[in-house]
Amino acid sequence: MTAGTAPSLTQSVTTIDAGAHVTALGWLKGTVALGLADGGVVLARDGETHRVEAHPDAGILVGASDGERFVTGGDDGRVAVTGSDGSTQTLAETKGAWIDSLALSPSGAFAYGAGKRVIARDDRGKEKTLEVPSTARGLAFAPKGYRLAISHYNGATLWFPNVEAKPEVLDWKGSHLDVTWSPDARFVVTSMQENALHGWRLIPDKGHMRMSGYPSKTRSFSWSHDGKWLATSGAEAAIVWPFESKEGPMGKQPRECGVRPAKVSRVAFHPNTYVLAVGYEDGCILLIRMADASELLVRPAVAGSGITAMAWDKAGKRLAFGCEDGKAGILTLPT
Repeated sequence: MTAGTAPSLTQSVTTIDAGAHVTALGWLKGTVALGLADGGVVLARDGETHRVEAHPDAGILVGASDGERFVTGGDDGRVAVTGSDGSTQTLAETKGAWIDSLALSPSGAFAYGAGKRVIARDDRGKEKTLEVPSTARGLAFAPKGYRLAISHYNGATLWFPNVEAKPEVLDWKGSHLDVTWSPDARFVVTSMQENALHGWRLIPDKGHMRMSGYPSKTRSFSWSHDGKWLATSGAEAAIVWPFESKEGPMGKQPRECGVRPAKVSRVAFHPNTYVLAVGYEDGCILLIRMADASELLVRPAVAGSGITAMAWDKAGKRLAFGCEDGKAGILTLPT
C-alpha cells in the first residue's frame, strides 16, 4: 500500500501556521509548543496560537518538553523555558558557544551542551559540569535515576553528575551524533556520521552492536512503549530494529515500514500501542500499525514542506508535527 492509496485521516488534522522553520516541538498538556528557527515559540491550543519571543534575535537549535515546560537551546548561548501560559525566562546562559544539545529528566533535572562542556542541573538547582573529549553532540538522561549519556567523537560517556566516580566511557571510533537509552536502560544507541547506528549492550557485558546500511544519516529515533522496537529515520522507509532479546538486534533483520520514494525524516512511536508515525522529507506523514503493516495517511506530500518535528501527547490521542516551511498541524485520532 502506498501513501496515495492509504485510508486517510487528513480530515482529522488541524493546521497551524507557525511562520518559520519548526526545529523542535513538545506538548504542555493540551498545548503544543513549536520552537522555530527564528527564535520564537508558537503555542497552539484549541485552534488558537500565541507567539512568544523565547530567543530574540537568535535561532532555536534544539528543544525538549517534559509535559510541564518547553526548554529550548539557541545559537545565542541561552537555555530558555517557555510555559503553556506564555511565560518565558532564561534558565542558563553561556558565552561563545551554541546550545545544540539538550535533555530533560523525568525528575525535573536538565542538561545542555556548550562545545565540549556539558552542564547538568538537578531538580534542586545544584549544577555540575563535565568536559568531554570533543563537542557534545547528543544528550539523553537514563529512564530512571540521575545519569546522563553524552555522545561525542569516538564514542559516548555515561555520567552520574552527583557522584564523584569517574564517568564511564563507551568507545567506538568515529563521529557519534545523537544518543538514546532504551526504556529498560539495558542499551545505549548512537547515530553516526557514517550513516550507521552503534549500540552498547550495557548488561551484562558492554557488548557492541553495529547497525549499518543506511543511505543517509539517522537523526530521529523512537522506542516503542515497551522497548522492544527502535524506529529510526535515514532511509526511504522507517527502519525498525528488534530489541526484545538480551542480544538486542544482533543477528536479526530490521523491519522496513512505510516504503516510499522519499527519505524518512522523523519517527514517533505511539506511547501505548505498536503504532508508528512516520514523517518524510517530502512532507508526507503516515501512521503504520506494526501488527499488519497497515497504513493511514495523515498528511499528503507537500513540496518544500518536509517534516522536521513530530511528537504524540502523553495519552496518545493527538500527534503534533512541524515542517521546514513553517507549516504545522495536530492530528486528533477519531474516538
